[in-house]
Amino acid sequence: MKLNLTFSKIAEIMKGELVSKTPLAKVSAFVTDSRVVGAGDAFIALKGLKHDAHEFIPQVVKQGAVLVVAQKAHCPQISNGAVSVIYVQDTLKALQMLAQYHRLNSTLKVAAITGSNGKSTTKQMLKAICSQAGETVANMGNFNNQFGTPFSLLEIQPKHKYGVFELGASHPGDIDELAAIAVPDVAVITNVGPSHLESFKTLENVYKTKTEIAAHLNFGGTLVYNVDDPLLARLQTEFKGKAISFGFSPSASLRILDTQDKFAFTYKGEACVVDIKLPAHDKLNAAAAAAAAIALGLHLDEIKKGLSTFTPMPMRMERVEKAGAHFILDCYNANPASMKNALEILGREPFTPRVAVLGDMKELGETSKDYHRLIARQLLDNQVDYAFLAGEQMHYAYEVLNRAESGVRAVYGKTPQEWTEQLKALIKKQGGTYLIKASRSMNFENIFKEI
Repeated sequence: MKLNLTFSKIAEIMKGELVSKTPLAKVSAFVTDSRVVGAGDAFIALKGLKHDAHEFIPQVVKQGAVLVVAQKAHCPQISNGAVSVIYVQDTLKALQMLAQYHRLNSTLKVAAITGSNGKSTTKQMLKAICSQAGETVANMGNFNNQFGTPFSLLEIQPKHKYGVFELGASHPGDIDELAAIAVPDVAVITNVGPSHLESFKTLENVYKTKTEIAAHLNFGGTLVYNVDDPLLARLQTEFKGKAISFGFSPSASLRILDTQDKFAFTYKGEACVVDIKLPAHDKLNAAAAAAAAIALGLHLDEIKKGLSTFTPMPMRMERVEKAGAHFILDCYNANPASMKNALEILGREPFTPRVAVLGDMKELGETSKDYHRLIARQLLDNQVDYAFLAGEQMHYAYEVLNRAESGVRAVYGKTPQEWTEQLKALIKKQGGTYLIKASRSMNFENIFKEI
């Protein structure tokens, strides 16, 4: 983060009240973790669900902070006159205003990506493509929410030609808030699926939230969307601006060709073939990245080179061999659509037995029981041999498998620790292919570490 802004300019951007003896002093970066604040740093006191950073203001002052951004009602008295303070109505909104200012005062082109599944993979693919044409900045890890997105945008530097940012949503209105900060030149919607239904309640609400991104396109910007998605297909008539659709459908602007060993597509009569093997859902992610790259002005040869250098993120359908067996690690997150995709991939694996090691899908609200029961049918349809299930919700899948007296040999425990030794014994005896998948909070990567 290299802002190089005066205290007075920062206060102006944040619409705050500056109390300072040195209004023309400059700061280049903000710190939110009080433990790492050092001499000359600026500190912004954010209020989280569990902690209020205003409590640590006296501490950061002692550590040498020169500027503090705080909400007046929550700010303790500061006796050190050498410290400048900007009082704002809401520190998170102030941070977002600063990020929006920084983005709009940069010269790079920005692509923003949202969707129920595939955001991070599409981001990584598009970043790989854009890097062929110039310096590219992107979110680090899962910095894609109300706190992470502004910090990601503040990493933009003059050297950057492209910015690729994923925008996450767990509540209605989230994308409206984040897209207003990012002001994308290209907005990508990967799909609409049943994620975070505890908050969204219906798929229609998910659709409304994801499509909010289109309202914040920069002047002359382009919307990129998955025309294979039944809900997003409505954009063919509902969206009146510039757009590139992608998918397997003949109606797609960028149409994926049905090739087994390579990723190939056609766009405006020109074909592009990339020597990279991808499952169907990742072909859609690659198509989203390719369409976004075209909208950004990149060429097909840059798309081919970029995609050929792409490597999956850790714990996102990551393939690993260990203890004489094959593993597919997808422990980063889980929802009904990504679970279905992962089980279909497991069902095509040549190394048997095929074993699903599954944990709860979180934040599905009233629909959770039904979606977990559906997993039992998917295990049967994909000829999975063993299922090791853990979590309160996965019990519903286990009940269905037991009732059906199916060919899937299922083991259940409230926690993985109840069957980890059985799993280890199976791996040692039979090898095979093991899909490990659950929502992030289940920490299923620890299972792989124990094997």
